[in-house]
Amino acid sequence: MDINVGVIGYGYWGPNLVRNLMETEGAVVVACADLRPDRRALVRSRYPTVKTLDHAEAILDDPKIDAVVIVTPVSTHHALAKRALEQGKHVLVTKPFTRTVAEGEELIRLAEENGLVLLVDHTFIYTGAVRKMKELLDTGELGHLYYFDSVRVNLGVFAHDSDVLWDLAPHDLSILTHLIPKTPKYVSAVGVDHVGTGFADMVYLTIHFEDSFLAHAHVNWLSPVKVRQILIGGDRRMLVYDDTEPSEKVRVYDSGIQVTTQEGIYATLVDYRTGDMWAPKIELREALSAECEHFVDCIRLKKMPITGGAAGLTVVGLLEAASKSLAAKGRRTAV
Repeated sequence: MDINVGVIGYGYWGPNLVRNLMETEGAVVVACADLRPDRRALVRSRYPTVKTLDHAEAILDDPKIDAVVIVTPVSTHHALAKRALEQGKHVLVTKPFTRTVAEGEELIRLAEENGLVLLVDHTFIYTGAVRKMKELLDTGELGHLYYFDSVRVNLGVFAHDSDVLWDLAPHDLSILTHLIPKTPKYVSAVGVDHVGTGFADMVYLTIHFEDSFLAHAHVNWLSPVKVRQILIGGDRRMLVYDDTEPSEKVRVYDSGIQVTTQEGIYATLVDYRTGDMWAPKIELREALSAECEHFVDCIRLKKMPITGGAAGLTVVGLLEAASKSLAAKGRRTAV
């Protein structure tokens, strides 16, 4: 039996989700709600079979709708998702999951109590590149891990309800926490509001762990070039993920250092090793297509999503702590 889906929000990201859901076997988009008449008209022109609505309540209260996709500002996520879960509907919600850890915990509890699927739209986790990176890390290809370093900058679209940290960093934090099963302890963040909007448009975030592993993220709306790059270093090999590359998005470098000690004037000697670089083959399927298919499969088979509420909550916990650190001018803050 097909799963009837209602979509709330048809702004920047909504069209991508609606398109992929329409192409997902077993899913039928029956309704789409948006406050703006021009966006509703766009839905009707593209998908004549989809009912358009000017308010979310009609979707949330419709007993014929099995699942709700929430593509709205983060300030509305908790209320909409809570109402949907209480009405017995499965939920897919865009990032960031919620504004606070407390809100996220309540949604996870509601989903568990009602036996419903709650999936957070951490899109990059479903890319062939990140899936290949996960495979390499899980098999120990990089060895003992040293660092995770990400840059996500562009001359971007300024969000009206959040700073650059909450807008861009969820992508890299979701990748970090998915790939590397280490528990963060503290974060420190510094940033600046250059434009005067009241929201930081440039942030540097550092995440500290119990061991010597360190993670860092730079997010910026004011860069003249678009950079989407992650470096992960280990004692055996190092990995570069460049999302702007058309083909070789992931490259593995057989490079590193070897530390030895000896008596004499230098207590520590460092030897550098430079070997081959290789680019593993990765699946180029659109990430949202894989995510929508996974959402349907989880509903049908009663499976836990790869990016379920727990994954979303982990990212929100880091963002919440980072915001506190940002307000305290970079003070180390517990996660």
